[in-house]
Amino acid sequence: MKDFLKYTLATITGLFLTGVLLFFFLFSVVIGSIISSSDKDVIVKESSVLELKLEGTLSERALENPLADLFDINPLNSSQSSVGLNDLLSSIKKAKNHSNIKGIYIEAKNLSASFASLEAIRKALIDFKESGKFIISYADQYTQGLYYLASVADEVHLNPKGGLLWAGLAAQPMFYTTLLKNIGVDMQIFKVGTYKSAVEPYTETKMSQANKEQVSVFLNDIWSHIVSGVSTARNISQEKLQEYADKMVLFQPTEFALNNHLVDKLSYRYDVQNAIKEKLNGEKANYISFKKMKHVFIPKDQTKKKDGNIAIYYAEGDIVDASNKFASAIVGESVVKDLKKLEENENIKAVVLRVNSPGGSAYASEQIWKAVVDLKAKKPVIVSMGDYAASGGYYISAAADHIIAEPTTLTGSIGIFAMIPSFEKVANKVGLNFDVVKTNKHADFGSIFRNFNADERQLLQFYIEEGYGLFIKRCADGRGISEEEIRKIAEGRVWTGAKAKEIGLIDELGGLNDALEYAVSKAGLTTYNVRTYPTQPDFFEQLLQMTSQDMVKTYIENSKFKDLFNQAEYIERLSEDSFLQARLPYILNFQ
Repeated sequence: MKDFLKYTLATITGLFLTGVLLFFFLFSVVIGSIISSSDKDVIVKESSVLELKLEGTLSERALENPLADLFDINPLNSSQSSVGLNDLLSSIKKAKNHSNIKGIYIEAKNLSASFASLEAIRKALIDFKESGKFIISYADQYTQGLYYLASVADEVHLNPKGGLLWAGLAAQPMFYTTLLKNIGVDMQIFKVGTYKSAVEPYTETKMSQANKEQVSVFLNDIWSHIVSGVSTARNISQEKLQEYADKMVLFQPTEFALNNHLVDKLSYRYDVQNAIKEKLNGEKANYISFKKMKHVFIPKDQTKKKDGNIAIYYAEGDIVDASNKFASAIVGESVVKDLKKLEENENIKAVVLRVNSPGGSAYASEQIWKAVVDLKAKKPVIVSMGDYAASGGYYISAAADHIIAEPTTLTGSIGIFAMIPSFEKVANKVGLNFDVVKTNKHADFGSIFRNFNADERQLLQFYIEEGYGLFIKRCADGRGISEEEIRKIAEGRVWTGAKAKEIGLIDELGGLNDALEYAVSKAGLTTYNVRTYPTQPDFFEQLLQMTSQDMVKTYIENSKFKDLFNQAEYIERLSEDSFLQARLPYILNFQ
């Protein structure tokens, strides 16, 4: 028996040590491969074509997954991968100036993106065409957003058995009021702003008239911009395009899209490759992905020292107080520290603040606003707005020297609310009872197991109105407009970038490059380097931070349960952050 235990223990120990050694061996091989591949510049062969496979979720900056790139795999479905807008724009710009890149091939799949980001890519493609190089687009099925992007191509190809979505825009918020009532949850609401409708899904069963009005206006503004762009690119009248939308092109025979010049050819994927080969005068195309194109080395002018650096600071996601639990969050205290460092860095001559946020904590927004004011006192601060820069997103932008937004950016939404749930009825239903002893009248204020009394409701409403007044003042001071005039365009109303330009909430229509050029001019620089902040985590940091919970969360966010998950996370975030919120009514996805 003793020998049996001895041999068994020795076997187990041997297997354990072998496993450990094997792990470290494989780990070393992987890390060595990553290091060697990262040091190796990508070579662009002759007759190369930049391949833009558009699928996944578009964000301002995507974190790389070195393991996925190394083994050409994705830990999740490829449609759930993240695509960086910065990577796409950078690769298109490099392709324009690289002599071995002869054209761009767009394979439109299913990219989740808002129209302001698509607008930036579309403008980059239009700029690329000025080089005289070709663009060819193909899709089995075009989503509405990707068709808008692909419409600038020299040739738009569609699968003979595919489809093209062209039907107009719609917004359909989900309402939880009846559900909450059935389970006994009372949502106690305090707000300022007729159009501040972020609370409506929890208090109403349908959109208010004011909310319908504002959504109708900005949807029509965005749709008109899209129709105008496609009309110019495809040489189809806007009246005809509206007519085609009402006919629901997706359910028409594919010949409908061809006969009405929405597409140029009905082709299979291999037919498109032959069309590209023809563009290359019979040469075989060498395809290079945009992810590899961004690693292509472009020699820099080293003839003289640069005059200074321009910083681009990315502020993307919900604005939160201190927690970085939620992905893509603008953490108030972290941003303040970062902006303070940029303020003190003498090599940074100007800062472009790239804002893509629907808002969030009013307290964190105020802290970031102050950091922007301090930064502006030392050097120019230019705001570039992405898909959203609304409510808190506008709050942190208002103090900038100059604000630039895309025509389809959603901004404004100058208003504040608080939404605090009460579980008193839930407790009663399940038989929970509470008693309290207190020294003062409001000592138990904030208990989630009782509703606010009349005095507390009055105090809270006053607090909200004070916060709204401060928001108005910040916008008025930043824009050089009277508080009275700001109040006329505030009330929580959402505006497109095009309308915001007309009413003075922004200064100029354009993208990140326009903001960068303005910052360079404002700083008086002739030569400069661009530095991006905050620094993104490297592979090892990502590996250490990644948990199984993160993987599950990513999967759910890209599944059919996305809307329910987002609302549950939204309520959880409200419970952890300041209850005073400056937030857009809801995030809209116009696909």
